[in-house]
Amino acid sequence: MTLAPGRERCDRRAGWLQAIAMATLDFWFEFASTYSHLAVARIGALARDAGVEVVWKPFLLGPIFKAQGWKDSPFNIYEAKGRYMWRDMERLCEQYGLGFRRPSVFPRNGLLAARVATIAGNDAWVPDFVRAVYHANFAEDREISDRGVIAEILGEIGQDSTAVLAAAETPENKERLKRRTEEAVRLGIFGAPSFTTRGELFWGNDRLEDALAWAGDE
Repeated sequence: MTLAPGRERCDRRAGWLQAIAMATLDFWFEFASTYSHLAVARIGALARDAGVEVVWKPFLLGPIFKAQGWKDSPFNIYEAKGRYMWRDMERLCEQYGLGFRRPSVFPRNGLLAARVATIAGNDAWVPDFVRAVYHANFAEDREISDRGVIAEILGEIGQDSTAVLAAAETPENKERLKRRTEEAVRLGIFGAPSFTTRGELFWGNDRLEDALAWAGDE
């Protein structure tokens, strides 16, 4: 059947809009997560090249670990696993050209940073903030649970730290982060970084390229 020119243009536009809507990737990260440091540094350029929009989704691993009976990071609970992870981080940060210094405290409490990223939603400054917090933790060994450190980072990226922190610590935003973590549980997320797109879950920095390919596949 031959479509009228107007109908054909409408159908083509509808298909184009659908493709654009599908090309998104939800990026789930936890500020205490070592491998999230790598994914955060890499995802921006890779997503642009793939034509995929990233939706930044901070969440908390603590409640998820607690439900599994863990009171600490598995990298601390299992000595051999932790020893491997730190050496792996050294190798990968060198490979990617990222600064790395093993934190003197691990895992650090990223609750305040997560609340800030949550209140910001997908604002344009979120990637810069998230990258700066990870750099502070894993390249400069700074205490990211410290309000002053987070305020300084916000100021460095041109944000009003007083206003942002006040908004981040409202009961409504705290509840928003709690619901985000509950959503992660419902999706079957058990670690970070994780990526969800088009009904699929990908876990780990080494699955970032696969997740982007899946997101962009019509």
